[in-house]
Amino acid sequence: MSDAVAAVLDRATWTAREAAHAERVDAATAGHRARRGAGVPHPIEDFLFTYYSTKPAQLRRWHPGVGVRLAGAGDLDRAGWKHYRVVNGDVVVDLDSFVAARGRTIDFVRALLTATSARPARLGCFGLHEWAMVYRAREGEVRHEQVPLRLSQAETDAVVERHQITCSHFDAFRFFTPEAVSRNALQPTRESQVAMEQPGCLHAGMDVYKWATKLAPVVPSELTMDCFDLAREIRLLDMEASPYDLSDYAVAPVRIETASGKAEYMERQRAFSERSNVLRARLLKVLDALPVAQEGVGRRSSGT
Repeated sequence: MSDAVAAVLDRATWTAREAAHAERVDAATAGHRARRGAGVPHPIEDFLFTYYSTKPAQLRRWHPGVGVRLAGAGDLDRAGWKHYRVVNGDVVVDLDSFVAARGRTIDFVRALLTATSARPARLGCFGLHEWAMVYRAREGEVRHEQVPLRLSQAETDAVVERHQITCSHFDAFRFFTPEAVSRNALQPTRESQVAMEQPGCLHAGMDVYKWATKLAPVVPSELTMDCFDLAREIRLLDMEASPYDLSDYAVAPVRIETASGKAEYMERQRAFSERSNVLRARLLKVLDALPVAQEGVGRRSSGT
C-alpha cells in the first residue's frame, strides 16, 4: 500500500499544533481529572470517560491524521507509537498496520456514518430512554443511585405510560428496565444498528466521538476534539431531560413532561442532529482516504 503524503509539517508547525491540542484537552478534562483524583463522581461528565473508553491521557495524544508527515519526529517517542512508522527521520501513520488491524472497524464505521447521515432526523423522542431506564425500578436498581429522581417513582412511571417511546439506539435500549422493553415502538439490536440509527438520536450524536477515537491515529485530533465537545453538549441535554434531580450540580431540568419542555428539547435536538451530521461528513472524508475491506460491512457491533 502506498504511503501517500498530502502534507509535510515542519517541526515547529507540528509541535505548535501538538501543544495547542494538549492545552485544549487539559482545559476540557480538568474538572473530571480533579474529581477523579478526589474520588468524586459526576453523573453527567463522567459518562464521556466511563461509557466511552478513551481516557484523558489518551485523548491528549495528538495525531495529525492520515497522509501527514511530521518532519524530524523520528527521534521522539511518538516514533514508537502504535500504527506509526519512521521514514527518513520523519514520522507518518503506518496505514498498512492500521488497516490490517482495524479494517473491519473502518468498513463498519463508514457504513454506519453513511447510512445515519442519509436519513432524516427523527425528532420528538423527548429523551424518554432515560425514563425507561428507571421505569418501575425497585430500590437499588436506579442507574444513578447517588442522584434522586425529581418526581416520585409513581409520577416517573406515569410519564413513561403517557408517552410512546421510540428509541432507535441499541446502546440506550439495552439499559431499559424489563418492564419498559415492550413499551418501545422499536426493538433495536446490534445487528440492526446500521439499518436503524438516525441523526436525531442524541446517543448517535454522542457516538460520533466514539467512532473518531476508534479510528485513531488516522483521524486528526482536532476533529476528535470537535466530536468530544459536541458529545459533551449532547450529554448535558440528555441528563437535563432525564428524570433525575440534578440541582446539586447546578443543572436545571428540561421538563419533557410539559409542552414547553418538549418544544425546548426538540429545538436543541434538531440543532444537534445538524451538527452531528457535519462531523459525520468530516469523518467520512477521512475514511475516503482509506481502503475498503468489504468483509463484515454493516454486521459488526458498536463494540468493534
